[in-house]
Amino acid sequence: MDSSSEAHGRHKCAACFRQFNKMEHLVEHMRAARHSAHEPRCDICHKHCRSFEALRDHLGVGGSTLPKAANCADAFAARGCDVCHRVLASAAALRAHRAACRLSRTPPPTMSRALQHHQLPATQPQGVGGALALGCKMVGAGSDGTLDVCARVCVIDEQENILFEAFVKPLLPVTQYRYETTGIRPEHLRDGVSTTVKNAQRRVEELLLNGEHSWKVRTSRGRARLLVGHGLDHDLDALGMDYPAYLKRDTATYPPLMKTSKLSNSLRFLTLKYLGYEIQTGHQHPFEDCVAAMRLYCRMRGQQHPRGGGDADAPAATADQAFPAWRQRELERMTPEELLRLSTPDYRCWCLDA
Repeated sequence: MDSSSEAHGRHKCAACFRQFNKMEHLVEHMRAARHSAHEPRCDICHKHCRSFEALRDHLGVGGSTLPKAANCADAFAARGCDVCHRVLASAAALRAHRAACRLSRTPPPTMSRALQHHQLPATQPQGVGGALALGCKMVGAGSDGTLDVCARVCVIDEQENILFEAFVKPLLPVTQYRYETTGIRPEHLRDGVSTTVKNAQRRVEELLLNGEHSWKVRTSRGRARLLVGHGLDHDLDALGMDYPAYLKRDTATYPPLMKTSKLSNSLRFLTLKYLGYEIQTGHQHPFEDCVAAMRLYCRMRGQQHPRGGGDADAPAATADQAFPAWRQRELERMTPEELLRLSTPDYRCWCLDA
């Protein structure tokens, strides 16, 4: 606790720096906030932020500078990377860092190459673990063309190699091809050019399960692979598939990448702000979405966070596990730093996959 807080008899949160008149209020705040070492932090004042969007506001990157963060915003403007939000030691170090931090767009495969990917062998060399990214492009079905049905699917590995890519013939008649964004025409979904939804589902499942039985991965991962994507539930529903939640890494629902606790950012926004390049311009290819989602996942997985050991890094089901009511008196005698060490996150940080 700093001297100003002591002088005014206030209790300051060691994570977000909020101050409280009573220690019991600070304990209740820690119980609700679920602070942890895995939250995005300012390199200058070390304040914890709930998301990178909040960190951007704190540093003045998003266009608004909070009054109490003026010093941080000035330092960041001089030596900060606007992609990963790190603050470097000097302007020269920043220039060298930016060259590696800002990624470039990977062009999608040509049409002739894409048309042949669904004919790849049904078996691939089996390995242990790893992650695959899934991307789908939807066309419209139904009387008004608003019902999303999958018409193109792509799966890549961590090295951005295409393992499966195909046009998919929907089960329902297509009433809106959405050519301006998808680039899909009726001839792409004809027999002999496209594959069926069932075949696409089977192929994606084979790649994900990697030789494991589907019933087994419900409780034990084994050789099964992590599934990376943006809006995975929507894509899986379109393929008529399901996959265990603990094996999914969705950039649309990962708390540090969300706009608010209930509102997601678009993949296009995340790619521009946290990878440094634009996607989804003109005709959109699922390969491009897969690459962006995989790069975001790898960047989040590469975050260097202190490890608490044991269950300290694992998300607790409820805050009462870390701050039970029967320990209230003991908790109120602890320092803010001790309370922070007790606190557990409410999500599983992707750095634990490394």
